[in-house]
Amino acid sequence: MLRVRRELDLKQSQVTVCLVSDAEIAGMNESFRKKRGPTDVLSFPAVKLRQAKRSKRRPVSSVPDSGNTEASLGDIAIAPAVAKRNAKNYGRSLLAELKILILHGVLHLLGFDHESDRGEMDRTEKKLRRRLGLA
Repeated sequence: MLRVRRELDLKQSQVTVCLVSDAEIAGMNESFRKKRGPTDVLSFPAVKLRQAKRSKRRPVSSVPDSGNTEASLGDIAIAPAVAKRNAKNYGRSLLAELKILILHGVLHLLGFDHESDRGEMDRTEKKLRRRLGLA
């Protein structure tokens, strides 16, 4: 998480990561996203960020200025059992998969949304994964 924080220039912003069961994440996925079944990661931002269009000139770490350098970005829920299955399918270690999921979750906390941003989040995540040695 420290390397992700440095790479995204998040200063002392806090993120809570909670490991949950498949059943727990499936319940959250149904409640909050209206999607059935377990997923690997869900993000819950502390502050709703505007869905402003990002430009190449604007830094990835565009976080609202709360005046508090230790402000919470939000919470990330990860299902390790799903992560373990995905790691096996992708030929990665569980640790590498968990790091990727934390990065993915943090990007969601920063306002990225791969379901509606025409590939911007995916491109940003791939670039950061290369920088962090998680490709």
